[in-house]
Amino acid sequence: MLNALTAQVRAAHLLVRPEEEWDALTDDLWRAYDSKDSDLVEQLSEPYLASWRVVTRNLLAEPLAAAGIRVARPAHPWAIATLERAGVVREPLLCSLDQDMSDPWESAAAGGGLQLQHFNDIMAGYESCLKELLSTSAA
Repeated sequence: MLNALTAQVRAAHLLVRPEEEWDALTDDLWRAYDSKDSDLVEQLSEPYLASWRVVTRNLLAEPLAAAGIRVARPAHPWAIATLERAGVVREPLLCSLDQDMSDPWESAAAGGGLQLQHFNDIMAGYESCLKELLSTSAA
């Protein structure tokens, strides 16, 4: 089930745009953050987050539900969605986090600034979340 669901997640995202486009959006937003251009960050961040989130909410809700995974709005500011199964909650993230920091904004900006991930790393994180959720017993 994990392999099929992971393939669906990847395919749904690639249906929206090719990997190179996802990575270009990431690079554009990262450069805006790096240059401290708050106007450009504001202009790019909302559509960037919405692009990732709409795929899960609109294209993947049914396959995830069939696997017993509930989709909800993300709690972390750089998460794609909150995924829950049998009381276990995971959030696939768009950035690397400093796990030692409790504040979600600070943990995303540790290590010299926001560390957005590229498509394949995001997909690997998504797969890791799914693997953890599917290894839990359904209630």
